[in-house]
Amino acid sequence: MIKVEGVGKTFKQRDAAIFTAIENVSFTVEKGEFVSIVGPSGCGKTTLLNLVAGLEKAETGSIEAIGRKVTAPGPDRIVVFQEHALFPWLTVLDNVAFGLKQRGLSKQERYDLAMEQIRMVHLGKFADRYPHELSGGMKQRVAIARALVMDPEILLMDEPFAALDEQTRLLLHQELESIWMKTRKTVLFITHNIREAVLLSDRVLVMSTRPGKIKKEFAVQAARPRNSGDSVIHHIESRILDALADELEKVVKEEYGDDYDFQKGRFSNSSDSYLGGSL
Repeated sequence: MIKVEGVGKTFKQRDAAIFTAIENVSFTVEKGEFVSIVGPSGCGKTTLLNLVAGLEKAETGSIEAIGRKVTAPGPDRIVVFQEHALFPWLTVLDNVAFGLKQRGLSKQERYDLAMEQIRMVHLGKFADRYPHELSGGMKQRVAIARALVMDPEILLMDEPFAALDEQTRLLLHQELESIWMKTRKTVLFITHNIREAVLLSDRVLVMSTRPGKIKKEFAVQAARPRNSGDSVIHHIESRILDALADELEKVVKEEYGDDYDFQKGRFSNSSDSYLGGSL
């Protein structure tokens, strides 16, 4: 469904120096699979997602989606960003139905399809509300409904829950898992939260520090719906943290130099914490 082979991406900095964000990245995501990517701050996770979305172009390698080379954004791949980006002047119903206008559907057809997705994210009672009347978690559920109503084959999610409080985040994990189990959309999910990645995913890809590469892959063979107390979940979290320890040490040394004493063991029980900002 998604095939990334030998992909590299560079950026030119203000001083004209070339910055290599990712280098020789290869992986696949099968149809109906939920795959997350985690890694330290600045490793190129968001850059990689943008390349798969067609929002940016790689200098080296190739990316295919559904058997076709990715050269631009397409309706087969819909992105859910960290910021919900809802139109403040439109109701929940009109926000979700907005993208369907381009398909030539009647207003009633658009509203019927939109309401189906709004009910899927349990916001049926709020269809006539405006974004400023919703909580942060509700806004993100609207954003997910807006993506799903377009019926994409691939859902690309860039830290969609990063700005939410922990309680809301846990509720949305359950919501998203339930939606995925019903729709079986192919999902590529970017996050800094290891526990989130393990709870939601079939596989977790761990990236190294920049230039970002795929360092390790972990299969999450735990029963669904997932339970955060499952010993299998905790075991995989610990393994991912071990894989990231060296990468976190590199980041700390680069940012703090000799002013910080990095101790790998301090991170062993912090799998639900963030690994920093994104690039």
